[in-house]
Amino acid sequence: MLAPDSEDPDHIARIAGGLRVSLALVSRRLKQLHVAGDITIAEVSALARLEREGPSTPGALAAWDQISPQSMGATLTSLEVQGLVNRGTDPDDGRRVVVSITEAGRDTLVGGRRRRTEKVAQALAKGFTAAEREQLESVTPLLERLAQAI
Repeated sequence: MLAPDSEDPDHIARIAGGLRVSLALVSRRLKQLHVAGDITIAEVSALARLEREGPSTPGALAAWDQISPQSMGATLTSLEVQGLVNRGTDPDDGRRVVVSITEAGRDTLVGGRRRRTEKVAQALAKGFTAAEREQLESVTPLLERLAQAI
């Protein structure tokens, strides 16, 4: 059997399809690692955005997550009650509300990431050979590059 032509559009499409399915499954499983007491996926998304991009308006956060302003309002209220975000006024426009992440919010994100990383590490230690772990390690920069190219 001949090796597939790496420039063949059908071969590239098969690779793309396989990656999409595999990565979606991994992503779904990571999201399912919800521990009692953890914040919701919507709350994680808002916190992560605030951590990465800095303070933002509720409207901008809603637009980013493609949800209604009312849904984002409920998410931010929950986060504020938990002490994970602060609301303040925009220094450039005192009529506008700006939301920022608190240290407790950062700690919550770090803790959730740590727990999910530990679960992945446990799965790698139990179910994969050293050679397979090396293969997975070698592909991570390519996956990051792929994510940036999409």
